[in-house]
Amino acid sequence: MKHLLLAIVTTFASSLYAQQTINASIIHDGIQRDYILYVPAIYTPGTPTPLVFNFHGYTSSATEQMYYGDFRPIADTANFLLVHPMGTLDPNNQPYWNANWGGTVDDIGFTEALLDSLAVDYSINMDRVFSTGMSNGGFMSYTLACELGHRFAAIASVTGTMNLNQSSTCTPSHPTPIMEIHGTSDGTVPYTGLAGSMESIPNVLDYWVNFNNCTPTPIETAVSNTSTTDGCTATHFIYENGDNGVEVEHYRINNGGHTWPGSSFVVGTTNYDMDASEKIWEFFAKYDINGKIGVNEINETELTNISLSPNPANETLNINGLIKESSSNKIITLRGEVIQTSVDETSIDVSKLKPGVYFIVVQQGESVQSLKFIKQ
Repeated sequence: MKHLLLAIVTTFASSLYAQQTINASIIHDGIQRDYILYVPAIYTPGTPTPLVFNFHGYTSSATEQMYYGDFRPIADTANFLLVHPMGTLDPNNQPYWNANWGGTVDDIGFTEALLDSLAVDYSINMDRVFSTGMSNGGFMSYTLACELGHRFAAIASVTGTMNLNQSSTCTPSHPTPIMEIHGTSDGTVPYTGLAGSMESIPNVLDYWVNFNNCTPTPIETAVSNTSTTDGCTATHFIYENGDNGVEVEHYRINNGGHTWPGSSFVVGTTNYDMDASEKIWEFFAKYDINGKIGVNEINETELTNISLSPNPANETLNINGLIKESSSNKIITLRGEVIQTSVDETSIDVSKLKPGVYFIVVQQGESVQSLKFIKQ
């Protein structure tokens, strides 16, 4: 399908940063399709950079989603491009995404056309393209995983779900990391599903856990209740050991509503024990189209009894349980860049690393282990 990149309408750059907020359009299937692209100041042309699609909810807009489910401060430090596409109007004259919801608009084709258009003008790491969204935008992200999975490394949904029985026709092209953030008191997209239209969240998780061959029993952790006045709490579930190292993660917002946790805009019962945008990027940052970064470069068995100390680390990071001889390790940033390697070392100098979250991939013989650590 032919598409044409139109002229950029407006570009805004703040006085403090060189980032750009670009309003632009493409023509797809004879329709002008608008979007907002956010380019962080640290983006460097010629350096392949991850891209995150952030889809708005039903009746909402690209602009509202840019502010409500805000990833821009994260992009400023983690260095990824961020695009907010705009849906078309349904028969009720409301903006929506046709995630197999009816109508003739080809939003799957539009998404692929937009990705290809952006790749012409920006250095996009095509192995690290991700999709997330709010409500209808979450439905859209699941539909992309099913129907355009070869272009997306991972997806995350906030208050969205899958269409009823969508799993019977879903054809993911690779093991797909999935994150679902959902409130148990969501009155718009009920946690338990909606007869005739919406799948329950437990059923969605079961589908992806089974498809990815994850361990069916999750690791369950209560999120620290740091905000005692928000009327809700959060529980984190991780289904591990999927093919290619992928995982399925779920944040259950206990008593939470149809809202984006951590948003600066309070709408209904919003959880403030966590920031959904931060959790989603932390999740995306672990993966490319081939699975978990670092793990799948070496298709071998994992090391056992390996741990890190101290963690967080300041000067030195010790790899405990590793035989020094015939071992190697590499430190990887959240955006997948290998920044430090060493051989036959169990004490790693991390003093020159900037504060933040990193992964260290340790290999010994035919075994490999990927662990996360924090540099203070």
